[in-house]
Amino acid sequence: MLFTLLLWTSASNAQTPAADSKVLGNLDDVVAKVLAEWKVPGLSVAVVKNGQVIYAKGFGYRDVEKKLPVTTDTLFAIGSVSKSFTSLMFAVLNDEGKVDWDQPVRTYLPTFQILDPVATDHATARDLLSHRTGMPGHDLIWYSSNFSREDLFDRMKYLKSNKEFRQGYEYCNLMVMTVGYLEGRVANSSWEELVRTRIFQPLDMRNSNFSVTDSQKSADFSQPYSLKKDVVTKVPFKNIDAIGPAGSINSSINDMSRYLVFQLGDGTYNGKKIVSPANLKLVHTGQTAMTGLPELFTQNGLGPMTYAMGWVDTTFRGHHMVWHNGGIDGFHSLLTMLPEDKVGVVILSNMSSNVSLEAIAYSAFDRLLGLPQDRWTDRYKAAQEKMKKEDEEEKKKEHPTAKSGTQPSHSLADFAGEYTNPAYGMVKIVQQGNDLTIALNQIGPYPFSRLHYDIFEVPEKSDSLFAGTKGQFHMNTEGDIDRLAMPLEPTLPEDIVFRRVVEKKK
Repeated sequence: MLFTLLLWTSASNAQTPAADSKVLGNLDDVVAKVLAEWKVPGLSVAVVKNGQVIYAKGFGYRDVEKKLPVTTDTLFAIGSVSKSFTSLMFAVLNDEGKVDWDQPVRTYLPTFQILDPVATDHATARDLLSHRTGMPGHDLIWYSSNFSREDLFDRMKYLKSNKEFRQGYEYCNLMVMTVGYLEGRVANSSWEELVRTRIFQPLDMRNSNFSVTDSQKSADFSQPYSLKKDVVTKVPFKNIDAIGPAGSINSSINDMSRYLVFQLGDGTYNGKKIVSPANLKLVHTGQTAMTGLPELFTQNGLGPMTYAMGWVDTTFRGHHMVWHNGGIDGFHSLLTMLPEDKVGVVILSNMSSNVSLEAIAYSAFDRLLGLPQDRWTDRYKAAQEKMKKEDEEEKKKEHPTAKSGTQPSHSLADFAGEYTNPAYGMVKIVQQGNDLTIALNQIGPYPFSRLHYDIFEVPEKSDSLFAGTKGQFHMNTEGDIDRLAMPLEPTLPEDIVFRRVVEKKK
C-alpha cells in the first residue's frame, strides 16, 4: 500500500509558469520512479532556466502516517547546502571591506586554535571554507553533544589534523562553523541574524529558518525518515543549531528556487545588489582538489572535482557544473547548476542518504540541454548496490575474530565510570549485569561487550550509530583502569583517548 501511495503527486502543488517547462517532458515519471525504487516518502523539485522558475512541484508525503502531501512550501532540512549561505555571507562582508578572504582567521578571532600551530597562525576563511586546513571531520564532537557554538569553537584547540596545512582536502563542518561564528563576531551580530537580514529577506525567502525547532512550529513541514532494514521509518529530528553555519538551515522549494535564481545571476535579485559579481563567481570557483571520492560520485559523466567555498566545482557531460548536497537525520537535499547554461535544479527530500536526487537532476539537465537521455535512475541504483555490496564485503574482512581463552585484567565493575576528553566530552561506562553499556555525551547507551582482553565493542549488528566500534581500556602503573581509547575519527592513525574522572574522596 505504501509504495502505491508514494507515487501520488498533487496537481495543486505544481507550479509550471513558463512554456519552457515543456522541455522537461516526462520528468514527473522520473521522480515517480525514484519515489518507488528508493522508497522516498516525499520530495520537492524546482528547475530554473534563464532566471525563471520553470518547474516547481511537491511529490509524495511530508507525513506518511497522517497522509499529508508535500507542497512547494513544505519545509525540509537542507543540511550542508547551508554552507553556501555561509560563504555568500562572507562574500557580502568582504564587499563591505569588513573581512578579507586571505587574512588569517586570528585577525578576527584571536583565540582561534587547533593543535597544528601552522594552521592556527595562517589559516584563512578561504582555507576553512574550501576544506584545506588539514583538519578532518571530528563530527562526533557536535553530533553527540549539546555543546554551544562557542564551546565547540573553544574545544577545537585540542583537535589533531591528519594532513599538513593546505596539503589536501579534508571535509570539516567545524571549520565552516568557525567562519559563521567569525561573521557574527565581526558584524556584532550572529550568523543567523546576518543570513536572515542580508540573504533571506532580499531573496524573499519568507519560510526559511535555522532550526528544526522552528520548523516544527510551521503549518507545513516535513517529518524526517530513514530506511531501517529496508523499511521506511520515521526518525527523531536532529537539532544541530550549534554547528548551524555548516548545516542547520531549513527551507522550502519555493524559497530555494529563488536562491537558485540568484546563484545563477549576477549578484542581484529583483534589481537589488546582494553581492558583487566577482565574489559570487569566486565562491563557485574550485580551490582544493577532491581525491579519494567513492565511485558513486565520480562516474556518470562527471569530471574531476574541486571544492570551492561551500560548493563543488566540476563538469557534467562537458558542461561546467557547480553543486552541493546536504544530509542530516531524515533529510537529504541537492542544489546543482550549470552556470554558463543558466540552468539549475534544487531538490529537497525527507529520506536520509538519498543519492537518487542526482538521478532526477541529471535527467532534467539532459532535457534542458537537448542531450540524449540517459537512464540515470538505473545507473545510480546499480552504483549504489555495488557500493553497498563492497561495503559489506569490506566489513567481513575488517571484523576481527575474538581471541579465545583471554581474560579481562579487571572485573567489569572496575571498567565502569566516566571518562573525559577535552574536545569530545564524556564517555560513560555502566555495568549492567554481566555486560557494559557505553554512552558518548547524549548518544547511547549502547551495549559494549568484551571482545577479548580489555577490548570491548558495540556489536556489529546492533542498530546504533556506534555499531562495530571498539574501545580499549588501559591502566596506569598502579594497575588501575584510567583510560579508554576509541577510533572516533577514523581518518586519524591514533585513537581518541578519554581519561577516567577520578572520584573525589568523601
